[in-house]
Amino acid sequence: MNDLRVRSGGGGPPTLLLLHGLGATADVWTGLAGHLDGAAWVAPDLPGHGGSPPLPAYSFAAVAEAVAGLVDPRGTVVVGHSFGGVVALHLAARPGVRAVVGVGIKVQWTGEELARAAALAGRPAQTFATRAEAVRRHLRVAGLDGLVDPDDPSLDAAVTATGDGWRTTFDPAAFGVGEPGMAALLAAATVPVTLARGELDPMVSDAQLAALVPEPVTLPGLGHNAHVEDPAALLPLLSPR
Repeated sequence: MNDLRVRSGGGGPPTLLLLHGLGATADVWTGLAGHLDGAAWVAPDLPGHGGSPPLPAYSFAAVAEAVAGLVDPRGTVVVGHSFGGVVALHLAARPGVRAVVGVGIKVQWTGEELARAAALAGRPAQTFATRAEAVRRHLRVAGLDGLVDPDDPSLDAAVTATGDGWRTTFDPAAFGVGEPGMAALLAAATVPVTLARGELDPMVSDAQLAALVPEPVTLPGLGHNAHVEDPAALLPLLSPR
């Protein structure tokens, strides 16, 4: 897709391609970008999020295809959070990708959890009377309650005015991507893959990651949105091994 909302900065390759989690926007990477000391980075709003248009139907592979044009063939490290981490793994075989880093990926899903996600995908976007209410909804869906100030100007991309009020720009149909199939994605990866989690992340455990990769990384004291809570904690993960 060439109509994605994209933020970028820094110099030449290798480029960090930063992929946010479900319900969020590229703005969650602002803190990390400030620690990159001029390194090149690019962060899109994924389809159906922020300022990027929706897809006709959502799958991890379809979202990956939509952002694949942002891979720098001269060298790219793809860093994805949660939903974005699975998208990153779908990009692992693209020419130019040197490594993939997945942070906070929920790797195990029950049938009940998948059914709940499918039900959410079938619901229309909720309309709110005020911008503040829409912002609160965005922060809840993205898991950013208490981490981002509701008055932060970066949230402008997360909500939009409608004829009836305000809503989040997130397309709820993206909830319907289904089970990620982590074992198969990791088996197919031909570049180094690092899987990490915040120590306090309730969505994935150390044991679950250890069953998939030999050396998972635990980020002490951090939760699901580790890249927002302490962006600098990700820096040791970003150099290809």
